[in-house]
Amino acid sequence: MVSFFSYNEGGGISFSPIANTRILGVLQRIALCYGIASLLIHYLSTRSVIIISLLFLIGYWVALLLFGDAADPFSMTGNAGQYLDLYVLGDKHMYHGEGIAFDPEGILSTIPSCVNVIIGYFAGKFIQEKGKGFETISKLLLAGGLLILIAICLNPVFPINKKLWTSSFVLVTCGLDLVIIGALIYVIEVKSYTKWTGFFTVFGKNPLFIYIVSEVLLTIIGVIIPGLDFRGWISTRFFQVIASGPVGSLLFAICFMLTCWLVGYILDKRKIYIRV
Repeated sequence: MVSFFSYNEGGGISFSPIANTRILGVLQRIALCYGIASLLIHYLSTRSVIIISLLFLIGYWVALLLFGDAADPFSMTGNAGQYLDLYVLGDKHMYHGEGIAFDPEGILSTIPSCVNVIIGYFAGKFIQEKGKGFETISKLLLAGGLLILIAICLNPVFPINKKLWTSSFVLVTCGLDLVIIGALIYVIEVKSYTKWTGFFTVFGKNPLFIYIVSEVLLTIIGVIIPGLDFRGWISTRFFQVIASGPVGSLLFAICFMLTCWLVGYILDKRKIYIRV
């Protein structure tokens, strides 16, 4: 939101030029990965999709090693993805939240991200076809554990790194997802422990809108009260007073999450579901 306007010298709001607008981002990453993965799954055989997924993971690793800084190919400023983004997008069209022009949802790292979507699709398809019994649960846990083990073994040579979205990060996140899904199927479907799930279904019913709320809520407060760093103000004046350091930051994060949840809860109660 702040990419599209700013305060001028007279205190009014002026639209920012497109030359300073970030092009990529989380929602753009989701759209690209969903589009690429869906096309591969729709037009190619399962075997071909699996082979291409492996090529994506291995190819990304090779690209970082060959075209990044030879001394530190996995660094924030020396990785091949950073070079590509600077060349194609330019400094002003990239994310600057790290203090420098660096886009964690860059062009090159979108390639391994597609594998997250592909594995998620096959996991969902497997559950639909095999049902929600003990065989499904055991295979999900086994597959998840295997992916986590591979990621841990790769970590010394290809670090698990979220900002670069390394192939080992893809494997460990997908592995954890499969383990968690297996555990949830056991608890919810097999044991029928469902009383605690209502809180979480609120997020699932309006996920995109709640995400947008989490992104723009603090920005809107900043627009209403110009010059106020609300995050810093409420953290310093309230949460850090209650508990200093990381605990205070955690309390702020929990309260902010609950605020976003409350928005979703109100929408759910009014049967308002926002879809794309």
